Amino acid sequence: MTASNDFDPALEPELFSALLTPHRSLSRTGFIVLMSIVSVVSFAAGAVFLWMGAWPVFGFFGLDVLVIYWAFRVNFRTALACEEITVTPSELRVRRVSHRGHVAEWVLNPLWVQFEQQVDAEFGIERLYLVSRGRRVDVGSFLGPDEKASFAKALIAALNAAKRGPTYNPIS
Repeated sequence: MTASNDFDPALEPELFSALLTPHRSLSRTGFIVLMSIVSVVSFAAGAVFLWMGAWPVFGFFGLDVLVIYWAFRVNFRTALACEEITVTPSELRVRRVSHRGHVAEWVLNPLWVQFEQQVDAEFGIERLYLVSRGRRVDVGSFLGPDEKASFAKALIAALNAAKRGPTYNPIS
């Protein structure tokens, strides 16, 4: 075989691609505003106690502000996690990056992948799994039930397109 006949997976059409990230409702600006309000209220309350002679309470109000700040920083750090799911006719690739930067990647054959959903009657879809050859990969764990339903519908359509195979179009 010559180099021009080699199979190049980069030239394969992409049937589906999704980048899933955790939702955070508080923006950076909102965080600054919230921390400013908490700091002002905490300082005012601490000043009242300081004025009444209970000076150690003033320090505890400052400690509360630091704990709230630390909790939000941890929350923002965990928002760096993401999952990238790509489906082509020959492979399904799941790439998961943790908030610490650890990367885990699974490459599955879309012809052999089974899609499973764990559904609760009251809450809707709780878990989504890709199952192939005894391996079970949990996807979209941080999505809400409605988002999981929409994602599942799109991913199932892409897997079905991969299983149908390429279509021949003599015009193009």
